[in-house]
Amino acid sequence: MRNGSRRSHLLPLADVRVLAIEQFGAGPWGTLQLADLGAEVIKIEDPSSRGDVGRYVPPFAEGEDSLFFETFNRNKKSVSLDLRHTGARAVFEDLVRVSDVVYSNLRGDQPAKLRLTYDDLKEVNPRIVCCSLSGFGMTGPRAREGGYDYMMQGLAGWMSLTGDPDGPPTKSGLSLVDLSGGYVSTIAVLAGLWRARREGIGCDCDVSLHETALHELMYVGTWAASRGYVVPRRRNSAHPSIVPFQNFPTADGWVVVACPKEKFWVLLCEAIGRPELCRERRFATFADRDRNRDQLEPILEGVFRQRTSAEWLEVLGAAGVPSSAVNGVLDAVAGARLVEYEHPTLGTVRQLASPLRLSGAEPPTVSAPARGEHTEWALAELCGYSPERIRELEEAGVFGDRAKGGASAETSAAT
Repeated sequence: MRNGSRRSHLLPLADVRVLAIEQFGAGPWGTLQLADLGAEVIKIEDPSSRGDVGRYVPPFAEGEDSLFFETFNRNKKSVSLDLRHTGARAVFEDLVRVSDVVYSNLRGDQPAKLRLTYDDLKEVNPRIVCCSLSGFGMTGPRAREGGYDYMMQGLAGWMSLTGDPDGPPTKSGLSLVDLSGGYVSTIAVLAGLWRARREGIGCDCDVSLHETALHELMYVGTWAASRGYVVPRRRNSAHPSIVPFQNFPTADGWVVVACPKEKFWVLLCEAIGRPELCRERRFATFADRDRNRDQLEPILEGVFRQRTSAEWLEVLGAAGVPSSAVNGVLDAVAGARLVEYEHPTLGTVRQLASPLRLSGAEPPTVSAPARGEHTEWALAELCGYSPERIRELEEAGVFGDRAKGGASAETSAAT
């Protein structure tokens, strides 16, 4: 068993068990946060689709292992279970009895069809928290539709805000809706758990990628809904209203300069040798600089082009002006906190360490599980099944035929 158990009871969620019917990105990202905090996350993988599709995402995919899958599934366990098999329901409910959370990221209509909601499971475990993360939620006209990050960035207006003014609608370089949906679902799970332990009653958590993306319009959404104001796209990734707060080209690259307080504007003018700029009426306040950004930005660009990025960062840092390099990914990763482990197929795997740092215990770092690796362990140790009972279920096909792949079943209709 390559995925050992190193959970410390000092980890905040060491007494939480999660059954996760999940795949790809958003759902596994959400439960990864729980696993990194010590929860025992057991993936229920559909044998008819050869488990989580993330196992096969290139590049760096070998057989049923990939660096993509490792990224989202470290510190988890895997049980192979065909939830549509007539003999699987009893097995699943036995796992629910000894768990705290049932988490899924299927299409919005699937939790009801697969009987994964609180109403379906409250007689089995009245404290169970059932969380669904889907594209469009469990109710409404689009519940039956799949939804993916790129779609949501388009639907929620993100792409219309991103990129240079003359460029096409542009997505973020990262799957931020998936990641945000994962985080939001984790908050919902923790809130549901807190109430369940206080009141003895579980609940449903209905989280959608679409609503998450809309909510993250933040003040841009408030401006649009309250005043009909639509933020224009700005050159060089500039802030919609605060100037300067953007990228500037230097002699050899780019730097980010941020002046979200008036004092930083004064410090910037001194640092770049142009103190007279902060005394000009047209640049005196946030509103003035926003109104006259077309006059101010060319002046600043001309100044920043005169030195290298390193030179400017030294000058601005010494002056107390918020600024940073615009790194490539390799440069960014080189300076990051990493975790490292050996994988039997992929060799050395290095991942970015969790930012969830609570004093008292270090989060575990264990490789992602092989498909179905913990099936026998879970049924024997958690549910008390005998070897004979497990063999009967295996022969009946409840765990699927691990040697065969199949057409993707509806359980693969993830967000």
